[in-house]
Amino acid sequence: MSDVSVNIGGIRMKTPVMVASGTFGYGPEYADLVDLSGLGAIVVKGICVEPTLGNMTPRTAETRSGMLNAIGLPNPGFEGFVEKHMPFLRQYDVPVIVNVWGRTLEEYADIAEKFDSVDGVAGLEVNVSCPNIKEGSGLFGTDLNMFRQAIAGMRERTRLPLIPKLAPNVSDIKSFARTAEDCGADAISLINSYPAMAIDINTRRPKLANVTGGLSGPAIHPIAVKLVWEASSAVNIPVIGMGGIMTWEDAVEFIIAGATAVAVGTANFVNPLTAIEVAGGIREFLDRNGMASVSELTGTLET
Repeated sequence: MSDVSVNIGGIRMKTPVMVASGTFGYGPEYADLVDLSGLGAIVVKGICVEPTLGNMTPRTAETRSGMLNAIGLPNPGFEGFVEKHMPFLRQYDVPVIVNVWGRTLEEYADIAEKFDSVDGVAGLEVNVSCPNIKEGSGLFGTDLNMFRQAIAGMRERTRLPLIPKLAPNVSDIKSFARTAEDCGADAISLINSYPAMAIDINTRRPKLANVTGGLSGPAIHPIAVKLVWEASSAVNIPVIGMGGIMTWEDAVEFIIAGATAVAVGTANFVNPLTAIEVAGGIREFLDRNGMASVSELTGTLET
């Protein structure tokens, strides 16, 4: 049987399939539906230094082949998360990756330093690409200089693996990928949701209170595959691919394009078992094709 374990910047995962930040809560929300120990990693909802309420409602809207969200990163803050959620997460034999963000460069560095000493945290996914807030995370992912400062500042303050999450709406994804690597990132993940909007034609008002939001789901999958392919060709660090994974075939596409691991997001709302099923499908695909490990498939696209 093929070995589906992978290593992401020092984070050892039993399977290459994790659950994407913002789609799986903090773990307890899915614990009665999914064997959490069967996941490659749990990436929890974005955490910043202080508690945040997020945006006004309505904050989600369905679209053709996807969904819009403008949740706005509500969270209990660092202390609230560590006190309320880490005891639960430590019960499971699965890496916990905390998605972190800030409004300023100093907040990014501060949150990295705070998590550096928290037992049970395997790594930090750096949200510098959220399309739903107007400062910090909403800007740094598309400004190469600010992006560089954010990652470099965090690298100085933590020993944990850093995984910057890249924005899709940039002119050259390779520049951001290389900059992340140059600043000491251990891996990169991409893509975040794509800036978009929807209008209720009867009220002639936006369907989201925030007016615009982030588009996720199958609609963005081909965009994500292309950007993963481009980014992986520019760096030597592992790439985590995400965007519209609904089936194991979608995940295999990312791996062939250059991803070492993948993350399931919007599909969790439709079928909470998607990540487990995708991992099984990847293993069967490797077995059928006589491959001993995921690494034999990664980056094998022929053009």
